[in-house]
Amino acid sequence: MNAAPAPSPVLRIGNASGFYGDRFDALREMLTGGPLDVLTGDYLAELTMLILGRSRLKDPQKGYATTFLRQLEEGLGLAHERGVRIVANAGGLNPAGLADAVRQLADKVGVPVTVAHVEGDSLPVPDGFLTANAYLGGSGIAACLRAGADVVVTGRVTDAALVTGPAAAHFGWGPDDLDALAGAVVAGHVLECGTQATGGNHAFFGDHDPARLRRPGFPLAEIHADGSSVITKHDGTGGVVDLSTVTAQLLYETGGARYAGPDVTARLDTVRLTPDGPDRVRIDGVRGEAPPPTLKAGLTRLGGWRNEVVFVLTGLDIEAKADLVKAQFADALERGGARPPAEVRWELARTDHADADTEERASALLRLVVRDQDADAVGRTVSGAAIELALGSYPGFHVTAPPGKGAPYGVFEARPVTAAEVEHIAVLPDGTREVIEPASPTQELAEVEGPPLPGPYPSTSTRRAPLGLIAGARSGDKGGDANVGVWVRDDAAWRWLAHELSVERFKELLPETADLTVVRHVLPNLRALNFTVHGLLGEGVAAQARFDPQAKALGEWLRSRWLPIPVPLLDGIDAPEVTA
Repeated sequence: MNAAPAPSPVLRIGNASGFYGDRFDALREMLTGGPLDVLTGDYLAELTMLILGRSRLKDPQKGYATTFLRQLEEGLGLAHERGVRIVANAGGLNPAGLADAVRQLADKVGVPVTVAHVEGDSLPVPDGFLTANAYLGGSGIAACLRAGADVVVTGRVTDAALVTGPAAAHFGWGPDDLDALAGAVVAGHVLECGTQATGGNHAFFGDHDPARLRRPGFPLAEIHADGSSVITKHDGTGGVVDLSTVTAQLLYETGGARYAGPDVTARLDTVRLTPDGPDRVRIDGVRGEAPPPTLKAGLTRLGGWRNEVVFVLTGLDIEAKADLVKAQFADALERGGARPPAEVRWELARTDHADADTEERASALLRLVVRDQDADAVGRTVSGAAIELALGSYPGFHVTAPPGKGAPYGVFEARPVTAAEVEHIAVLPDGTREVIEPASPTQELAEVEGPPLPGPYPSTSTRRAPLGLIAGARSGDKGGDANVGVWVRDDAAWRWLAHELSVERFKELLPETADLTVVRHVLPNLRALNFTVHGLLGEGVAAQARFDPQAKALGEWLRSRWLPIPVPLLDGIDAPEVTA
């Protein structure tokens, strides 16, 4: 018998979706824009699982990302013509249902594809909850691909599993190939959020021609047999791939040096980034450790009801106008005999400018958010109290939109679950159900001893200026916690940042975090600090308890804060003078 052909030395894995609702034509763009072996799509987020849970309540046959099916109406034929396999977590709460729907679509459009799916992430749902799902690794995906699947759909897997699964199947990695798996996890983390790796949402966007950033192309990773990779994009597409964009995405929604997953724990403190040509960044040196014995499980539930009214305050006496409407609102609730909502939050955003040349620029926004377990407590009672003020409150009274009746909000909780208790199953194209054994051995997670800091920056004159003139930042959410990754682009700035931006300084710059637990992680290879802010987001994004519920702009707020910066670090930078 002839030996099986050796796998090609490079596996090109692309991404066409960073969230449910991402650019619809990205799947077609990636399939037609250049060579690919595998195309992935990430459709699931903490909030998405709640949305799909409510969808399934209305129709038990749903619970998956229907957008994916619509993209495949054209994409199946294109992928088949080009020999590209598709792997997506669009199955959500019903991967078997989505797999059947893909088969029906393939018959309809006349494309001969084999379809497999991964299941077992669904857990028993505790009383009061809507969904409960474990985050599975890439082994089930690998089993489906090894069995010849052209399309693999999954439920809740880790975002990086969409890359580790195809890579393990292609190169023949086993559970002991920890360094290779860790390298693929890092590449997968860079790809998972789509155009965030190619210049989207990037702190230093001003360094590039705006035309390049108008429509960033989606990223791809060239994976090698040792787990190293090159992050790039199709030639001719928009966006930028450089050390800074890749660093930003590496820091996004991560924490310390150990980045744990079901397949492997990747050591982020070992990552090396080097330029590899235009729009190409090489990732290597990643070390892996055995994964922990537990998996992350995400649970969602309806947390209660919320309502919101935004009052517009224009011109003079903004603070006095805000005080008046607050007092009137409280009085109206009391006179109406209704108890106030359990949570009443006011936030005055001073968006107004003195002597403004437009009415909008002369106006501030006073935001009222109420939450309660009782729908009536945030519904007509609140909207009625707000509407009744229309002709008897501050001069220029108006609101941005008529008050509504309130809406439900959700809560996300993360809990550990023993991996051995989760039945991870690959349902192969012929219907065979292959049970995927949990990783063994495992290793309990522990904090890594902090690395030595570089020598302090030499004593020199300083100038007050925004931190963002020399430092980038990327922030995001994990349940009720937020993370803020901060990096600089040269060793001199790193010597200053590593000593200057302590937890104490961080809290000083961001007063909202002053009473919260903030943990700092040091990643010298990336010239980066990663801060975890515990509890900033309350019960998570679905609860919408905060102005920026996913902490997407927390890093930009930090970059806007002024502090003394060594003058030599500002050399050649157009630094604004202090005006107040």
